[in-house]
Amino acid sequence: MTAIKEAPASRGAATSRRPSGVERAKSRAGWILLAPALIHSFIFIAVPAIIAVVLSFTDARIVGRGGFIGFDNYIELAGDTKFLRALGSTLIYTAGVVPVGMAIAIVIALALNQNIRARGFFRTLFYVPVVTSTVAVAAVWLWIYNPSAGLANQVLALFGLERSSWLTDPDIALPALIVIGIWQGLGAKMIIYLAALQGISEELIEAARLDGASRWQIFWNVTWPGLAPAHFFVLVTSIASSFQVFDLVFVTTGGGPANATNVLTFDIFTNAFQRLQSGYASAETVIMLIFVGILIYLGRLSQRETKDN
Repeated sequence: MTAIKEAPASRGAATSRRPSGVERAKSRAGWILLAPALIHSFIFIAVPAIIAVVLSFTDARIVGRGGFIGFDNYIELAGDTKFLRALGSTLIYTAGVVPVGMAIAIVIALALNQNIRARGFFRTLFYVPVVTSTVAVAAVWLWIYNPSAGLANQVLALFGLERSSWLTDPDIALPALIVIGIWQGLGAKMIIYLAALQGISEELIEAARLDGASRWQIFWNVTWPGLAPAHFFVLVTSIASSFQVFDLVFVTTGGGPANATNVLTFDIFTNAFQRLQSGYASAETVIMLIFVGILIYLGRLSQRETKDN
């Protein structure tokens, strides 16, 4: 009798776990709203990525068909000093732009999160470079870095320092571009951190103050953990953006001097549209995607370790 009585209850429990009509309607509405983004991602991201992987195993050219050559493109890339230098320059650029830009953006966001005068003006001021064309940004910095009449050398002259050939010196050109990359990307990072800061509970901060915590202790134990999702988002977008830098290099240095600023995207462009080697350029693209994925994965691991600690 006991078993007979329990059976309907179990069926009722299973029935109660089924989604209701309202939940199904919400789910359908969500998929409908996501559909344009999913279609866009499939057509303009997934399909080109698959085509690039396929082409990387061929000797395809812009004009004419190519045959299957296996891993020959990858083997050739392993001994291509120009490609290896481009990969190294890209990693250096990313290592300079991403962490430094994130650190400065946090400081600015903390400052602009305070109740100060003209706060909206300063937020707009920092965000203007983000919405400005990179070509326009590059043109401004070409004037700043002008060896004879540029602002950068004028500032050096005020302190009695020697003038520099910013974009024509192989030892300085890449760091000079890193400065531009940091400056241009500050606004986007700052806005994200500012939104995250405003989402942190004031009650937690007030409770920490009542417990006698210092500003540093409040920042490290309350504010910093609250920024964890923003950290990961900024890290992912910054890494992807740094690996995709192209127009800045194209306008300012053209990959020079002496290939000092020849980054991966510029080398891919050169091989694909000047040397017409689509297969070889596709192999470079696949390697670039692998490196981006590895760096994002390492960033994800570091975030998990921070949460665990």
